[in-house]
Amino acid sequence: MTVFRISPAVADAFPDTLIALVTAGGLRGREPWPDTTAALEDLEQQLADGTWQPADETDPRIEAWHNAYRSFGTNPRRIRPSVDALGRRMTKKGTLPRINPAVDSYNSVSVRHGLPAGAFDLGHVAGEVTIRLADGSEEFTPLGEPGTVENPKPGEIIYADDTGVLTRHWNHRDAHRTRVTEDSTHVAFVLETLHAVRDGDLLKTAAEQLQGLLAPHAEQTAVHYLSCGNPAADV
Repeated sequence: MTVFRISPAVADAFPDTLIALVTAGGLRGREPWPDTTAALEDLEQQLADGTWQPADETDPRIEAWHNAYRSFGTNPRRIRPSVDALGRRMTKKGTLPRINPAVDSYNSVSVRHGLPAGAFDLGHVAGEVTIRLADGSEEFTPLGEPGTVENPKPGEIIYADDTGVLTRHWNHRDAHRTRVTEDSTHVAFVLETLHAVRDGDLLKTAAEQLQGLLAPHAEQTAVHYLSCGNPAADV
Protein backbone atom coordinates (compact mmCIF):
# COMPACT_ATOMS: atom_id res chain seq x y z
CA MET A 1 0.00 0.00 0.00
CA THR A 2 1.12 3.57 -0.74
CA VAL A 3 0.06 6.67 1.17
CA PHE A 4 -0.70 9.83 -0.82
CA ARG A 5 -0.75 13.05 1.19
CA ILE A 6 -1.41 16.78 0.70
CA SER A 7 1.02 18.80 2.81
CA PRO A 8 -0.35 21.47 5.18
CA ALA A 9 1.36 24.24 3.21
CA VAL A 10 -0.34 23.21 -0.05
CA ALA A 11 -3.68 22.77 1.73
CA ASP A 12 -3.40 26.27 3.21
CA ALA A 13 -2.52 27.83 -0.16
CA PHE A 14 -5.18 25.95 -2.15
CA PRO A 15 -7.95 25.10 0.32
CA ASP A 16 -10.50 23.99 -2.29
CA THR A 17 -8.24 21.33 -3.83
CA LEU A 18 -9.79 17.96 -4.62
CA ILE A 19 -7.78 15.08 -6.06
CA ALA A 20 -9.12 11.74 -7.26
CA LEU A 21 -6.81 8.74 -7.02
CA VAL A 22 -7.98 5.96 -9.32
CA THR A 23 -6.00 2.81 -8.62
CA ALA A 24 -5.74 -0.32 -10.72
CA GLY A 25 -4.09 -3.60 -9.73
CA GLY A 26 -3.36 -6.57 -11.96
CA LEU A 27 -3.40 -4.24 -14.97
CA ARG A 28 -3.04 -5.88 -18.38
CA GLY A 29 -1.51 -3.31 -20.67
CA ARG A 30 -0.67 -5.54 -23.60
CA GLU A 31 -4.18 -6.61 -24.58
CA PRO A 32 -6.56 -4.59 -26.78
CA TRP A 33 -8.50 -1.83 -24.98
CA PRO A 34 -11.38 -1.18 -27.42
CA ASP A 35 -13.25 1.24 -25.14
CA THR A 36 -10.19 3.46 -24.83
CA THR A 37 -9.65 3.38 -28.59
CA ALA A 38 -13.29 4.38 -29.09
CA ALA A 39 -12.99 7.22 -26.53
CA LEU A 40 -10.00 8.68 -28.35
CA GLU A 41 -11.61 8.39 -31.76
CA ASP A 42 -14.86 9.90 -30.49
CA LEU A 43 -13.09 12.99 -29.18
CA GLU A 44 -11.15 13.40 -32.40
CA GLN A 45 -14.34 13.10 -34.46
CA GLN A 46 -16.13 15.68 -32.30
CA LEU A 47 -13.20 18.06 -32.76
CA ALA A 48 -13.24 17.52 -36.51
CA ASP A 49 -17.01 18.08 -36.62
CA GLY A 50 -16.75 21.28 -34.62
CA THR A 51 -19.11 19.99 -31.92
CA TRP A 52 -16.50 20.05 -29.15
CA GLN A 53 -13.09 21.51 -28.48
CA PRO A 54 -10.58 21.24 -25.61
CA ALA A 55 -10.67 23.82 -22.85
CA ASP A 56 -8.13 26.60 -23.40
CA GLU A 57 -6.61 29.18 -21.09
CA THR A 58 -9.75 31.33 -21.19
CA ASP A 59 -11.68 28.50 -19.54
CA PRO A 60 -11.99 28.84 -15.72
CA ARG A 61 -10.66 25.29 -15.24
CA ILE A 62 -7.41 26.11 -17.06
CA GLU A 63 -7.22 29.69 -15.79
CA ALA A 64 -7.19 28.39 -12.21
CA TRP A 65 -4.08 26.36 -12.91
CA HIS A 66 -2.37 29.29 -14.63
CA ASN A 67 -2.98 31.37 -11.53
CA ALA A 68 -1.67 28.59 -9.30
CA TYR A 69 1.49 28.24 -11.38
CA ARG A 70 2.14 31.97 -11.18
CA SER A 71 1.71 31.84 -7.40
CA PHE A 72 4.70 29.52 -7.05
CA GLY A 73 6.84 31.27 -9.63
CA THR A 74 6.18 29.25 -12.81
CA ASN A 75 5.23 30.98 -16.06
CA PRO A 76 2.22 28.91 -17.27
CA ARG A 77 2.58 30.05 -20.86
CA ARG A 78 6.11 28.70 -21.01
CA ILE A 79 5.64 25.68 -18.74
CA ARG A 80 2.02 24.68 -19.15
CA PRO A 81 -0.24 22.58 -16.93
CA SER A 82 -0.56 19.11 -18.46
CA VAL A 83 -4.20 19.45 -19.50
CA ASP A 84 -3.50 22.80 -21.15
CA ALA A 85 -0.57 21.40 -23.12
CA LEU A 86 -2.55 18.32 -24.13
CA GLY A 87 -5.55 20.36 -25.28
CA ARG A 88 -3.37 22.72 -27.30
CA ARG A 89 -1.64 19.78 -28.96
CA MET A 90 -4.96 18.19 -29.84
CA THR A 91 -6.36 21.45 -31.24
CA LYS A 92 -3.29 21.87 -33.44
CA LYS A 93 -2.91 18.30 -34.66
CA GLY A 94 -6.53 17.12 -34.54
CA THR A 95 -5.50 13.95 -32.71
CA LEU A 96 -4.38 12.75 -29.31
CA PRO A 97 -1.08 10.90 -28.94
CA ARG A 98 -1.11 7.11 -28.65
CA ILE A 99 1.31 6.07 -25.88
CA ASN A 100 -0.11 2.89 -24.38
CA PRO A 101 -3.65 1.93 -23.31
CA ALA A 102 -3.38 3.09 -19.68
CA VAL A 103 -1.86 6.47 -20.57
CA ASP A 104 -4.26 6.91 -23.49
CA SER A 105 -7.15 6.29 -21.09
CA TYR A 106 -6.27 9.07 -18.69
CA ASN A 107 -5.36 11.43 -21.53
CA SER A 108 -8.81 10.99 -23.05
CA VAL A 109 -10.54 11.65 -19.71
CA SER A 110 -8.26 14.61 -18.96
CA VAL A 111 -8.86 16.48 -22.21
CA ARG A 112 -12.58 15.64 -22.31
CA HIS A 113 -13.18 17.20 -18.87
CA GLY A 114 -10.48 19.88 -18.81
CA LEU A 115 -8.81 18.40 -15.72
CA PRO A 116 -5.10 17.65 -15.25
CA ALA A 117 -4.30 13.95 -15.06
CA GLY A 118 -1.24 11.82 -14.51
CA ALA A 119 -0.21 8.40 -13.30
CA PHE A 120 2.46 6.63 -11.28
CA ASP A 121 3.65 3.04 -11.53
CA LEU A 122 3.42 2.13 -7.85
CA GLY A 123 5.98 -0.63 -8.37
CA HIS A 124 8.60 2.12 -8.68
CA VAL A 125 7.35 4.46 -5.94
CA ALA A 126 9.44 4.57 -2.75
CA GLY A 127 7.51 5.23 0.46
CA GLU A 128 4.84 7.91 0.76
CA VAL A 129 3.87 10.34 -1.99
CA THR A 130 3.40 13.92 -0.80
CA ILE A 131 2.18 16.97 -2.67
CA ARG A 132 4.37 19.66 -1.16
CA LEU A 133 6.60 22.67 -1.71
CA ALA A 134 10.08 21.89 -2.99
CA ASP A 135 13.03 23.03 -0.91
CA GLY A 136 15.43 23.12 -3.87
CA SER A 137 17.50 20.10 -2.90
CA GLU A 138 15.31 17.49 -4.61
CA GLU A 139 16.22 15.76 -7.87
CA PHE A 140 13.92 15.14 -10.83
CA THR A 141 14.53 13.10 -13.97
CA PRO A 142 11.95 14.02 -16.64
CA LEU A 143 9.90 11.44 -18.49
CA GLY A 144 11.78 10.28 -21.55
CA GLU A 145 15.07 11.83 -20.41
CA PRO A 146 16.73 9.20 -18.20
CA GLY A 147 20.10 10.96 -18.33
CA THR A 148 18.77 14.34 -17.16
CA VAL A 149 18.66 15.58 -13.57
CA GLU A 150 16.84 18.79 -12.62
CA ASN A 151 16.34 20.56 -9.30
CA PRO A 152 12.92 22.15 -8.75
CA LYS A 153 13.04 25.69 -7.45
CA PRO A 154 12.27 26.30 -3.77
CA GLY A 155 8.53 26.84 -3.35
CA GLU A 156 7.56 25.00 -6.53
CA ILE A 157 4.76 22.50 -5.86
CA ILE A 158 5.78 18.93 -6.56
CA TYR A 159 4.71 15.35 -6.03
CA ALA A 160 7.59 13.61 -4.26
CA ASP A 161 8.28 10.23 -2.66
CA ASP A 162 11.12 9.18 -0.37
CA THR A 163 13.57 9.01 -3.29
CA GLY A 164 12.85 12.08 -5.38
CA VAL A 165 10.42 14.16 -7.38
CA LEU A 166 7.58 12.46 -9.28
CA THR A 167 6.13 15.57 -10.95
CA ARG A 168 7.36 19.13 -11.43
CA HIS A 169 5.25 22.30 -11.37
CA TRP A 170 2.45 20.30 -9.69
CA ASN A 171 1.27 18.57 -12.87
CA HIS A 172 3.39 19.85 -15.76
CA ARG A 173 5.53 16.75 -16.27
CA ASP A 174 5.97 13.29 -14.76
CA ALA A 175 9.19 11.56 -13.77
CA HIS A 176 10.89 8.88 -15.82
CA ARG A 177 11.23 6.48 -12.87
CA THR A 178 7.51 6.08 -12.20
CA ARG A 179 6.31 6.29 -15.82
CA VAL A 180 3.46 4.00 -16.82
CA THR A 181 4.28 1.45 -19.51
CA GLU A 182 2.45 -1.51 -21.07
CA ASP A 183 4.08 -3.69 -18.41
CA SER A 184 2.93 -1.62 -15.41
CA THR A 185 0.59 -3.73 -13.29
CA HIS A 186 -0.14 -1.55 -10.22
CA VAL A 187 -0.87 2.07 -11.07
CA ALA A 188 -2.29 5.14 -9.34
CA PHE A 189 -3.98 7.60 -11.71
CA VAL A 190 -4.51 11.19 -10.57
CA LEU A 191 -7.18 13.73 -11.56
CA GLU A 192 -7.13 17.20 -10.00
CA THR A 193 -9.15 20.37 -9.48
CA LEU A 194 -8.39 23.48 -7.46
CA HIS A 195 -12.10 24.32 -7.19
CA ALA A 196 -13.98 21.47 -5.56
CA VAL A 197 -17.06 23.59 -4.90
CA ARG A 198 -17.40 24.39 -8.60
CA ASP A 199 -15.90 21.31 -10.25
CA GLY A 200 -16.13 18.53 -7.67
CA ASP A 201 -18.96 16.75 -9.47
CA LEU A 202 -17.06 17.02 -12.75
CA LEU A 203 -14.00 15.47 -11.12
CA LYS A 204 -16.03 12.59 -9.73
CA THR A 205 -17.62 11.97 -13.14
CA ALA A 206 -14.17 11.94 -14.73
CA ALA A 207 -12.85 9.52 -12.10
CA GLU A 208 -15.77 7.17 -12.71
CA GLN A 209 -15.17 7.29 -16.46
CA LEU A 210 -11.49 6.52 -16.02
CA GLN A 211 -12.28 3.66 -13.67
CA GLY A 212 -14.71 2.34 -16.29
CA LEU A 213 -11.96 2.31 -18.94
CA LEU A 214 -9.53 0.54 -16.60
CA ALA A 215 -11.82 -2.03 -14.99
CA PRO A 216 -12.09 -4.48 -17.94
CA HIS A 217 -8.30 -4.74 -17.99
CA ALA A 218 -7.52 -4.98 -14.27
CA GLU A 219 -8.05 -7.43 -11.44
CA GLN A 220 -9.31 -4.64 -9.19
CA THR A 221 -9.89 -0.89 -9.29
CA ALA A 222 -10.80 1.71 -6.66
CA VAL A 223 -11.27 5.46 -6.31
CA HIS A 224 -10.01 7.51 -3.36
CA TYR A 225 -10.23 11.26 -2.80
CA LEU A 226 -7.77 13.70 -1.26
CA SER A 227 -8.90 17.11 0.00
CA CYS A 228 -7.78 19.61 2.59
CA GLY A 229 -10.27 18.06 4.99
CA ASN A 230 -9.10 14.55 4.11
CA PRO A 231 -5.43 15.06 3.24
CA ALA A 232 -4.22 11.45 3.20
CA ALA A 233 -5.29 8.24 1.50
CA ASP A 234 -3.76 4.77 1.60
CA VAL A 235 -3.99 3.19 -1.85
